[in-house]
Amino acid sequence: MSNYLHLLNHAFQQVESDSLDRLISSLDSARSRGSQVFLFGNGGSAANANHWAIDLIYGAGKSGRGGVRAHSLAANVSVITCLANDTGYENIFSTQLRVLGSPGDIAIALSGSGNSPNILRALEECKKLGVESWALVGFDGGKALKLADYVLHFPVDDMQVAEDLQMLVCHQATKALSDPLE
Repeated sequence: MSNYLHLLNHAFQQVESDSLDRLISSLDSARSRGSQVFLFGNGGSAANANHWAIDLIYGAGKSGRGGVRAHSLAANVSVITCLANDTGYENIFSTQLRVLGSPGDIAIALSGSGNSPNILRALEECKKLGVESWALVGFDGGKALKLADYVLHFPVDDMQVAEDLQMLVCHQATKALSDPLE
């Protein structure tokens, strides 16, 4: 267990605090202007996207400052299976963004490898739409490092640690967004 905690701690210390602060600021700005925030990922990262959407909608607004208009593109199994069947699994997020996204919105990709085709297509779609894109990635960051506008890279070769780090960012951002104004 100590090795796991060591990996988690070491990888989180590698994250640039300026990048995390910028993410929190972007989310707060999106809340202020009524923009939407889209979250997406595969497997455990999909579950994290669902969790983070809840925290942004409800947890960030508990102080009275209001929640964030957040949506997990991984949440609706009917939409996902329709798009996977009719357009291909690689398009399940990009197609949703094409319909739902607008300039000024934010999209956050959660990925261990940063190389999943559906993640990469969604990041490409963000560029076309004028949607600010973020990637929270582990391992070497993959192709998402160059496609996303902003990146929080966890340099760790362990999927569980990478997914735990996604949740640390989620909870740290939600806490910051729920703090009462001074």
